[in-house]
Amino acid sequence: MARQLKNIAPHGGQLINRLASEAQKEVFYSKADHLPCVQLTERSLSDLELIAIGGFSPLTGFLGKADYESVVLNMRLANGLPWSIPITLPVTSELADSLNIGSLVRLNDPQGIFIGVLELSEKYKYDKLKEALHVYRTNEDRHPGVKVVYGQGEVYLGGDVWLLERRPHPLFPTYQIDPVDSRELFIQKGWRTVVGFQTRNPIHRAHEYIQKCALEIVDGLFLHPLVGATKSDDVPADVRMRCYEIMLEHYFPLDRVTLAINPAAMRYAGPREAIFHALIRKNYGCTHFIVGRDHAGVGDYYGTYDAQHIFYEFEDGELGIIPLMFEHAFYCKRTQGMATTKTSASLPEERVHLSGTKVREMLRRGECPPPEFSRPEVAAELAKTMHKMAIEEAATGFEI
Repeated sequence: MARQLKNIAPHGGQLINRLASEAQKEVFYSKADHLPCVQLTERSLSDLELIAIGGFSPLTGFLGKADYESVVLNMRLANGLPWSIPITLPVTSELADSLNIGSLVRLNDPQGIFIGVLELSEKYKYDKLKEALHVYRTNEDRHPGVKVVYGQGEVYLGGDVWLLERRPHPLFPTYQIDPVDSRELFIQKGWRTVVGFQTRNPIHRAHEYIQKCALEIVDGLFLHPLVGATKSDDVPADVRMRCYEIMLEHYFPLDRVTLAINPAAMRYAGPREAIFHALIRKNYGCTHFIVGRDHAGVGDYYGTYDAQHIFYEFEDGELGIIPLMFEHAFYCKRTQGMATTKTSASLPEERVHLSGTKVREMLRRGECPPPEFSRPEVAAELAKTMHKMAIEEAATGFEI
C-alpha cells in the first residue's frame, strides 16, 4: 500500500487558527462600542492576519515581554523555539496608560473598521536602540526597518488576538491561499517536497534560474511574493504579480508551480528576516526554502551572504525546513546561459550583471532591460508600467 501523503509539521507542531467563530463575533460586536480602541498600521494589520491564519505559528498574538526580549537577544521565543523577528503591537504611552490588563481591546484597521480583538495580557516599555541594533544590525534611521521602530509608540501591548473577518484581498483574491489551504493543495498535487520562494521584487532571469535549479530536486515550487507594506521605491505588488503571471504562462511547467500571495510586511532585516521568511513558508507547508544573495537586505547594511550564514547558527534540523542556498546568478556570455561562479568558467567581463538601481532607471525611461537580465515579455510589462508612473510623478510633483 502506498504511503499516505502528509505535510511537514507547522513550526511549534500546531497550525494556529485565531479566526473568531460566529459565536465569538457576536459577543465582540455587541461590546464593540464600549471597548478601548487601537488603530493598526498597515504592518500591524498584516501581522494580525498572519497570526490568525497560522502563518506565524506558533504565535497566538502579539509578543509579551519575555518572548520579545528573548527574540531580540537570542532569536528564540522564551521556550527556546527559534523565532527571529519580534511581532509586536506598539502604542503611545498615553494610550497604553488608558488600557487595563485583562481587558479586551478593539483593533481597527487603518481605515477605522473594526477588524479584530486583543486580549490584553501585558503592556511594557522597550529599548528602541537595542531592538534596532540586534534585529537590524544598525542604529541608523536611514534603514527603513529602523525608521519604523524609531517612529512608533514607546509601549508594546501583548496578548492573544482574534481576527473577526478573513477578507478577500482587494487586488489578488484568487491568489489568497492561507496555510491550511496550501497544505491541502500540496497533498492534492502529490507533492512530498515543496520549495518556497520569497521576493519583493519583479522576477528576473537570475530568479528564474535558481527557482528551476530548485525544481530539479523537489516536487513543487511555491512562488510566494510579498504583497504587504514595502518601501515607496519598491515596484508595486500588482506589477510584480503580473510579471509572475507572464512567467508562468510562458516559461514554467504549470503542474509543478503554485503562485500565491504572502500578506506579510517587509522588515528589511536581512539575515534575521531570511530565517523569518523560511519559518513562514514552513507553516504554509514548504519543506525547502530558497535563500539567495542578500535576502531581505537593503543598501549595504548586510554582507552579501550573511542571510545564508545565519542558518548555521541553528542546529541541524532545528528550524524544520531545509535552506537551499544559491550564489548570485548572472548571464554568462561564454556559455550563453544563466550561471553562477560555481558553474561558470567565465571571466568577470563575460558576465552580465545589472543593479536594481540601474534597471529601475531604465524602466522609468520606458526602456526594456536586455534579455540577458529579463524575459522580454516581463521587461515590456515593467517598462510600460514604470514609465507611466514616472510620467505621473513628473506631472503631479509627488512620488507615486
